[in-house]
Amino acid sequence: MRSKVMVHHVHQSIIRDPVHGDIFLSPEVRTLIDTSTFQRLRYISQLATCHFAFPSATHTRFSHSIGAYHLATTLVKRLNEIYPGTMSDLDQKLVCYGALLHDIGHPPFSHMLETPEVFATYASHEEWGKRLLLDESGDLNQAMRSLVGQEGIDRLIDIMEGHVTLPALHDIVSSQLDVDRLDYLIRDQHFTGVEVGGFDTRRLFRSIRLRSDGHLAISRDGLPIVEAYLMTRWHMYYLVYFHRISVLTQTYITRALQRARLLYQKGDLKLSEALKDILVNDQLQPCDYVKLTDAPIMMSLFEWTNHSDYILSNLAKRVTSRSEFHRRITGYPLKIGMARRLLPSLKQIISEAGYVPESDLILARTQKRGYFPYDGGILMEDGTDVRERSRIIKALESKIDEVMIFVPPDCVDACVAHIKSELGSVKLSSD
Repeated sequence: MRSKVMVHHVHQSIIRDPVHGDIFLSPEVRTLIDTSTFQRLRYISQLATCHFAFPSATHTRFSHSIGAYHLATTLVKRLNEIYPGTMSDLDQKLVCYGALLHDIGHPPFSHMLETPEVFATYASHEEWGKRLLLDESGDLNQAMRSLVGQEGIDRLIDIMEGHVTLPALHDIVSSQLDVDRLDYLIRDQHFTGVEVGGFDTRRLFRSIRLRSDGHLAISRDGLPIVEAYLMTRWHMYYLVYFHRISVLTQTYITRALQRARLLYQKGDLKLSEALKDILVNDQLQPCDYVKLTDAPIMMSLFEWTNHSDYILSNLAKRVTSRSEFHRRITGYPLKIGMARRLLPSLKQIISEAGYVPESDLILARTQKRGYFPYDGGILMEDGTDVRERSRIIKALESKIDEVMIFVPPDCVDACVAHIKSELGSVKLSSD
C-alpha cells in the first residue's frame, strides 16, 4: 500500500510553456501533477516514432496534459464570465482536473501500443485512466480523495464519460472541439516544425457559446476559426501522423514486440519484467501498469540487435541504427482488399530475393475518420452543424483508409512491375 498523499503546496506555481507561455498551477493541481502516476507521462512520447521524421518531435504526454489543463482553465473562466452560476465551483474544478488527467492511461509510445496485438491485458487508454483513478492503492486516487473525496472522483468520471446533465462539461474534455485536440495540434505543429494551417485559441474561445440544451456551440464569427482548426487537423494527419517514416518505424517496433512474445513463449528469449507485463501478463494490475514507460522497450530493442533470431534482430537493427529502411511504393491509393490480393505474389518476390516476408514485406493500414457531423459534431448557436455553413468543412468529411506497401530497396523494381501488371496502367514510384 502506498503512503497517503497529503496536500503540501501552499503557493501558486508558474510553468513556462513554449506553446502557451506562462501556465499557472494552483497548489491543488500541483498535488496531482506531483504523483508518480502523473509523472510517468514524462516518459511517454506524445508522437511515438514521429521523431524519426521530425527530430524535434520528442515532446511527451506530460507537457501536452499540462497544456490541455491550461486551455481548460482558460475556457472555463471564459464561460463562467458569460454564464455565471451555470457551472458549480466543484464542476469547474473537476473539468480542469479532467483535462489534466485525460491521458494518464496511455501505454508506452502512446497510441502505437494501444492495441491487443501487443498488450496482453488490452484496454483503451481511457479505460486504463479510469482504473488508475479508482485504484485506492494508487497515489493519484489518494491525491484526488484528499482534494475532492470519493464523490468528486465519481463525478469526474461521469464528466469524462458524458453522464452529466450539463453536456458542456463533457464537451470541454471530450468532443470534436475539446481542449485535448486543440492543444495537441498546436503543440505537435510547434515541435515538428510543420507550418500548415494554424488557428487562434483565444479567438476561438471568444466565439464559444452555451446552447439551451447545455452543449457548447460556435457563434457566427467563429466559423472561420473552426475551418482553420479542422483544416489544420486534416493536414497534420497527412503530413505528420501518417508520415511514411513514422508509420514504418511504428511497424518495426510492434512487429519486434510480437516476435519477442513468440520467442519468449518458445523459451528462446528472456524478457524484462516490464516487457512481460506488456506482452504476456493478461492480468495486469494498475500498480504495475503505472511502471510502464518507453524506456524498457527501447532498451530491449538495443539488446535484441545481437539476437540469433533473424527476424527479431533485423527489426531491432532498423530502429536502433535507422539503417536499410524499407522503401514505400507510391503513386496510387491502395485499399485493403487490393493489398490482400497482391500479398501472396509480393511475398514470393520478397522470398526469391532472399528476404523473409515476415519482417521484410510490410503492409501498413492508415485509417482516420474525417469530420463526422452526426456523432457529436460542432454546432452553431442555432443548432446547425458547421458543415451546413461551410463548404470547406463539408469537404473534410472524407475518410482516410489506405494501405502503404514497404519493401526492401532492391525489391522495389520487381514489386512495382508486378503491381502495375495487376492494377493496369498506373504511375508508380518509391520513397
